[in-house]
Amino acid sequence: MAEVIKVLVVDDEERFRNTLGKLLTAHGMTVTIADGGQSALEILRGDPHDIVLLDVKMPGMSGQDTLPEIKKIDPDIEVIILTGHASVDIAAEMMTRGGSDYLLKPYPMDELLGIIHIAYDRRKTAKGL
Repeated sequence: MAEVIKVLVVDDEERFRNTLGKLLTAHGMTVTIADGGQSALEILRGDPHDIVLLDVKMPGMSGQDTLPEIKKIDPDIEVIILTGHASVDIAAEMMTRGGSDYLLKPYPMDELLGIIHIAYDRRKTAKGL
């Protein structure tokens, strides 16, 4: 029996997060959605996940502010930045704060699935599983 990957999608665009959530669920993943950084942190405090897909530009708590707080909750969690805003400076900052990948929307679904599986394997290795 295949392991189920738990993914948290954090994005302020309702249509995007709902669509992505449905697509990931259709590929056998357990998906939770959050509309921003604060709600993502509340979810993670109560329910561990394997992967976070995190937007950068969101009202309230940005992805840049959310990422280090996520890592405080679970240092081994894999955080994939998935944003519509290209910035070399922000990408470098997010990667130094613990992001595992920096992807631009729209990103091909088959490639995103591959990146999620690679990130999940890294998480299992980091946790000694």
